Amino acid sequence: MTHQIDLNSDLGEGYGAWTMGDDAAMLAIVSSANVACGFHAGDPLTILATLRDAVSRGVAVGAHVSYPDRVGFGRRPMDVTSAELTADVIYQIGALQGLAASVGTRVSYVKPHGALYNTIANDARQADAVIAGIKAIDPSLVLMGLAGAPILERAKAAGLKTVAEAFGDRAYTPEGQLVSRRDPGAVLHDPELVAARMVRLATEGVIEAIDGSTLRLHADSICVHGDSAGAVDMARRIREELLAAGVSITPFTETK
Repeated sequence: MTHQIDLNSDLGEGYGAWTMGDDAAMLAIVSSANVACGFHAGDPLTILATLRDAVSRGVAVGAHVSYPDRVGFGRRPMDVTSAELTADVIYQIGALQGLAASVGTRVSYVKPHGALYNTIANDARQADAVIAGIKAIDPSLVLMGLAGAPILERAKAAGLKTVAEAFGDRAYTPEGQLVSRRDPGAVLHDPELVAARMVRLATEGVIEAIDGSTLRLHADSICVHGDSAGAVDMARRIREELLAAGVSITPFTETK
């Protein structure tokens, strides 16, 4: 049986004189780039440079939409109205579409960022507002969401294509949720361990939960974070081990 999976990373998150992660190194590893849209990070020049590099590498581009929270890097939950959230999503996707078109590429999917991603995984009202924004600007866009979360079924019911995402460097509860970053063991730091976990996920569809139990998890894409210490080395190790195990790395947009 032939296995394939997508690798994605959050990129374009510098802002003016402040840099975040090593976009050039990550773009040599991943097959899809979640590019910031200015609400949590990313200024136009940084975003444009990231998009231009993605084009040269043949990497698919997604809109990394967020709550309007640059100071908190989009990681603080916000109680926004549905109308406001829908408008914010349309605005961010539209901005990235314009920049992408200027360098000869297109936005093919949407991955919400940080607190927005975590909130809409289970919050039906905000999920529907995000779905409405995506449908309003381009209903052909694919929504990336947490594997096993209700958001994916809500989006499918609304007529959107979806892609299920797993996280290479995060621990999982036995129920399939991400272990909160506030809890010990939530973030994994051993590249060999993480790579082995991702090979098993890609080939067997299972991952070990934090209590040692085995969790069945279908994922079309693996997120490799680029903004933490050692992230590039970890992402590279994941890629190497997947390829060694016979797993091809392909943008999910080419298989949807």
